[in-house]
Amino acid sequence: MLRFSKLKLTGFKSFVDPTELLIDEGLTGVVGPNGCGKSNLVEALRWVMGETSAKQMRGEDMDDVIFGGTSNRPARNIAEVVLGLDNSARAAPAHFNDAEELEVSRRIERQKGSTYRVNGKEVRARDVQLLFADAASGARSTALVSQGRISAVITAKPEQRRVLLEEAAGITGLHTRRHEAELRLRGAEQNLDRLEDILKTLDAQMESLRKQARQATRYRNLSDLIRKAEATVYHLRWVAALDGLDGSRERFRLAQARVAELTGLVAAGSARQSESAAGLPDLRKAEVEAAAVLQRLVLEREALDGEERRVAEARRAAEERQRHAEADAQREQALAADAGAAMARLLEEQAAIADARRGEEDSQVQAAAILAAAEAAVKDLERQVAELSDRVAADEAQRGALARTRAEGEERERRLADRAEEIARQKTVLEAESGVLQEVAAAEAVLEQTRQAQETAHARVPVAESARVQAGEKRTDAEADLHEAKGAATRLKAEEKTLAGLLEAGEASLWPNLIDALVVEPGFETALGAALGEDLDAPADEAAPIHWRTLPPLDDSPTLPGGLTSLADRVKAPPALARRLTQIGLVADAAEGVRLGPQLRQGQRLVSREGGLWRWDGFTVGAGAPTPAAIRLEQRNRLREVRARLAEAE
Repeated sequence: MLRFSKLKLTGFKSFVDPTELLIDEGLTGVVGPNGCGKSNLVEALRWVMGETSAKQMRGEDMDDVIFGGTSNRPARNIAEVVLGLDNSARAAPAHFNDAEELEVSRRIERQKGSTYRVNGKEVRARDVQLLFADAASGARSTALVSQGRISAVITAKPEQRRVLLEEAAGITGLHTRRHEAELRLRGAEQNLDRLEDILKTLDAQMESLRKQARQATRYRNLSDLIRKAEATVYHLRWVAALDGLDGSRERFRLAQARVAELTGLVAAGSARQSESAAGLPDLRKAEVEAAAVLQRLVLEREALDGEERRVAEARRAAEERQRHAEADAQREQALAADAGAAMARLLEEQAAIADARRGEEDSQVQAAAILAAAEAAVKDLERQVAELSDRVAADEAQRGALARTRAEGEERERRLADRAEEIARQKTVLEAESGVLQEVAAAEAVLEQTRQAQETAHARVPVAESARVQAGEKRTDAEADLHEAKGAATRLKAEEKTLAGLLEAGEASLWPNLIDALVVEPGFETALGAALGEDLDAPADEAAPIHWRTLPPLDDSPTLPGGLTSLADRVKAPPALARRLTQIGLVADAAEGVRLGPQLRQGQRLVSREGGLWRWDGFTVGAGAPTPAAIRLEQRNRLREVRARLAEAE
């Protein structure tokens, strides 16, 4: 059986300093006055054997077993009790029975609880309690006899005495294990019941999740199809936009050439206009002086011409009135002749009527009727004759008036003739003044030259104006092309901003990725992404945890099979990638990669522009979708192209 061999206390209640109590064979006693700590030793034994009640330890809280301090010594935060057991009889449980000496320790830290250890290995409190229960001992065992314990045993009931007998028989541990097993079985039954409920719930959830999974799969497939369709549409739009951009750039270049040509023409016209304008002030001055002299002469000539025109107009008016008067007189004479003929005809008819009256008395009634008709006709004719007489009188009066007007016109014509003779005499006098005429002739010559220069300038003005109009039309066309080019430049700026935002997101880190320092020829991005992959995400800064280190070239670097060119010829990269890139060969297609793959030396690999990879150790990747590195490289190349085209467009 187990036997106590020693007891060590550190920081437990009044034992602030490490204290060791040896328990030898036979009787070991502790003698001392009240308050020396004898009871603390018994409580230390109970505590290390698994006591969990602070009241049994004469405290309010389990932390009260830690030394609380005095006026001279500070309080401790840790208390530990170690109980040594002699296990030479191998009476301990199987998992503790491999050593002859067992040290059971319990350590408590303020506000953190306590831990149990057996020979330095952490164990559960239940394991320690079972260890001492198998040894017919324990924190609540009757083996620990205290004051009043003997009388309690004597007066104990049969059930309580049974506990005492079981401890004496050493089967307390079995009852403890049985009780624990029963608790575990009940817990297992409860767990099984809960598990059945959980399984039912999980079955329902699983069915729902199956439906959701089918829906998610369908959604993912549809989303992939939609993304592919959208990508195709956007690619077609992008290609169309590129074609339109090239056409716009060509039209813009032609428009610029036309604008430059027209600008030269306008500049030449402006120069000629400036030269003409430089000589205009002197010509204008001479023109003003000559115009002053000419104006005076012109005014005099206009006055004479006006007077002459007035005389001619008056003469023409008089002749016109004379012609009208003669026409009226002829008309009146014709009317008078007609009236005389009518009177003769009436007289003849009157004579005929008289003859008929004498010859035909039997037809008096008919004659009377004819007479009445004749009288009516006579009256009518008399009325017409009266009207004609009145008109003849009026015509005679008008003829007299016209005659007077003609006389006045002839008199005015005479006066005008006299005025013309006077003007002729004045003209003769003016011609006699030769000096004035010479000045007038010189002024007219200067004026003629000025007019010719002015006419030449005016003749140039329509040409210049036409050129200006044509230049304006061409400028309008050029501005329209410029507007289209600006729209294309705006789209390029938007694309440049988007690509810069995507690419500069990784450049803002403390160690920028190596991929941002590469310059790849267009079309080889997929090949580089397949060859290096995620290795491009590492920086070239040796301060980073993961980085590319710059090493010198290999002395005996193997050549690529088949005389292939290396990927280094297509990529501008930092020196850290020199070793890697020189050992990556470019093949034209998959057939060449399969043919040359077995000839690769250690560390070498082959790639195709479509993304196929053949490594020296047999690892092979078929051409497929671009890798994230290839996409980023394509975006960076596209950004350079967009920036170049944007600079050209601007």
